[in-house]
Parts: sequence; C-alpha cells; structure tokens
Amino acid sequence: MKVRDAMTVGVVTAHKEDTVRSVVEKMIIRHCGSVPVINEDGDLVGVVAIRDVMLPLYPDTGDYIYDNVHAQYYDDMEDEFPKVLDKTVGEVMTAKPLTVSPEDAVLKAASFMGIKNLRRIPVTDGKKLVGIISIGDINRALFMAHINKLWAPTDLKIAAGMS
Repeated sequence: MKVRDAMTVGVVTAHKEDTVRSVVEKMIIRHCGSVPVINEDGDLVGVVAIRDVMLPLYPDTGDYIYDNVHAQYYDDMEDEFPKVLDKTVGEVMTAKPLTVSPEDAVLKAASFMGIKNLRRIPVTDGKKLVGIISIGDINRALFMAHINKLWAPTDLKIAAGMS
C-alpha cells in the first residue's frame, strides 16, 4: 500500500510569518498536534507542533530532580507563555522536516514515525506539500484493506451498524 492510499489531503497549513497564537487556535479547532508550514508557492518549509511551542516553557530535567530549589520559578515559567504565543511560526518551527512521497510504502512512513517518535509526517511531491499522513491514517488504511479481504461488503456495513 502506498502513502497516497492513506494520506489526508487538504490539510491545515501555516506560514512562517503567522503568529504562534493564530496557528495554535487552528490546531485546537481542528484537533491536530502539528501543522505543515509552507511558503507562497506551496513548498514545505517546516512543521510547527504543539511540542515546539511548549517545550521552551517546560522545566528541564534538573528542575524535576531538584524540585525544592526550582519550585519557586514554576509560576514565572508559566508567565512566559503569552510571550511564546506572540512569536512567529518561523521562530519556533522545525525547519526541513522529515517527509515522505505519495509513492512511498505506508510502512516506510510508519517506520520513520517509530524511529523519530512522530505521529504524522508531511507528504511532498518534490517540494510541494500534497498532504499529511498520520499513524492513525496508516492503521485505518491497513486494517480496512485487510478486513475488506476477509469480509464481504455487506458484512462490513452490518458490523458498522449501517445495514
């Protein structure tokens, strides 16, 4: 099975000049944890994820180990949050993200996700963003392809409550 058979098209995108606040609002409304960043030509230039926005605010490992010493600063760290929201996407995004092609095998995309601890990967044709593929997309496509081989279409409708 190819990435094109499982990917999502028409994805939410951002531009480097957008504010983090505007992109986070899109993420909340669309229930997505990351958004591809494109230029005016539709070329992929990065990805911004909630993790990119939040990570600078989190205490480092040492803060957890020496909690008594650093606990007094946690409120100050949270006070920094509005400043992060006013940054541009270009300031916090991951540039040159890992991508897959529509012609790649879905299991190649799944392998990348496992190795890099990602939940979704942009799909590009050359430099152009053409979609995104998530681990959920891959699971759905693989399960449905194999379930369809075992069950008749009528059985699937009955199982889904669509009889």
